[in-house]
Amino acid sequence: MKLLLVYVFPFAMAMAAFLDLLTMKLPNRFVIAFAALFFPASLAVGMPLEQIGMHVAAGAAMLAVAFLLFIPGWIGGGDAKFFAAASLWLGWGTLLEYALFAGILGGFLTLAIIGARSIPLPVFLVRQEWAYRLHHPETGIPYGIAMAFAGLLVFSSSPWAAAIGM
Repeated sequence: MKLLLVYVFPFAMAMAAFLDLLTMKLPNRFVIAFAALFFPASLAVGMPLEQIGMHVAAGAAMLAVAFLLFIPGWIGGGDAKFFAAASLWLGWGTLLEYALFAGILGGFLTLAIIGARSIPLPVFLVRQEWAYRLHHPETGIPYGIAMAFAGLLVFSSSPWAAAIGM
């Protein structure tokens, strides 16, 4: 059971990237479930209550920061909540590394999508709703993809990797 709970983080990262790519949405129930599973996972690996509290503080602080990015429309509301939930799981120890990777990957993702939008969508993708939506110039950027890949990059330095012997 312990290993199953610990693998929630990488599974959620992969699922978030997939959802954001295909739908440009990170549903509240997905983000809430991801955040809520932190608590049984942390108890399963024997995380001390003080450390759990520090993880909660990291998640809450990043929720505030992410919503400051949401207000001017730089990221979506789902992205803001997902960033906070991932920060809850990662805690302060890998948070800076996670935020830096997410920012860098988000920048590359933005440039790639803007570049792709400047050329016609290939015929075989025109009828694919997700591809058409992603290619449309008035559609935002699915930053959840960058946040998910950043989470996978820092997973090996997180307390969860130590819990499974990585």
